[in-house]
Amino acid sequence: MKKEFKTLVEQIDILKSKGLVINNPEYTEEVLMRENYFFLNGYRHLFMRSSVDKRYIEGTTFEELYSLFLFDRTFRNILFKNILVIENNIKSIISYQLSLKYGYREKDYLTPKNFTTNKEKTKQVNDILRKMKRQINVNATQHSATMHYVNNYGYIPLWVLVKVLSFGIVGELYSILKKEDQMGIADIYKLDVDVLTNYLTILSNYRNLCAHEDIVFENKTQRRIDDNKYHKLLNIPIMDDEYIYGKEDSFALIIIMKQMLSKEEFANLMEEIRHNVENLSLNLHTISVDKVLDRMGFPKNYYDLRNLD
Repeated sequence: MKKEFKTLVEQIDILKSKGLVINNPEYTEEVLMRENYFFLNGYRHLFMRSSVDKRYIEGTTFEELYSLFLFDRTFRNILFKNILVIENNIKSIISYQLSLKYGYREKDYLTPKNFTTNKEKTKQVNDILRKMKRQINVNATQHSATMHYVNNYGYIPLWVLVKVLSFGIVGELYSILKKEDQMGIADIYKLDVDVLTNYLTILSNYRNLCAHEDIVFENKTQRRIDDNKYHKLLNIPIMDDEYIYGKEDSFALIIIMKQMLSKEEFANLMEEIRHNVENLSLNLHTISVDKVLDRMGFPKNYYDLRNLD
């Protein structure tokens, strides 16, 4: 079935036909023009009567739908700025550890012998080194920091190169390091190597979601995080031998951040999230904020994570 262009008035008529209350048509038109009907409509599911009856719960207003949209935008921005902190941290740690051990010129630190000798990963090692060398070539004339080092010293140290590497490449880089190098980095976070490898992949995926303004609050990850002490300390319910929250949802990301941000950074993150949740609660009338938290994978006592050790 072909999707045809709809005017703002026609878009509002569609929303009305599905039972959404439009109190202020002019305001609704203004929001739809700025925010895009398609994206805003992606937040409708929690307000539907059921998955079969795809009409809005009686009394649901456009303002409620928009408030969930704005809640997710704020939540996404909170996550994004903290993921960037973690990204900067891991880049700094990896570049320091490798430069200390292998040298700071690319001909030293990009030597294949510095990486895993696992034959199954030989292709991956070569691919990642090729990607890194490509970034050196591209950014040697485009990025101010890399240009400075190339023009003045004739090389780009790893602590400068990591600035222009994507989080995804940095995660891949970690996955091909020698075991002792991986352990040295993971120990800084008090994590196992496999756990940190998994965390970096999840963080990179969320970074991309946030950067592209995708729906984040109800996102489910392809990877699950391992059970840890925080699931137990929060008394998260178990169903079919699995914790029902904090495994492959946005609360799993919060648990990752608990382990990778400083205590103060994490406390600020949780304070911002709580404020955002309270704000949303004031704007919801047909559904409770607990329904939103459940969709996010957040237990009702999620804020207790702030003070757990």
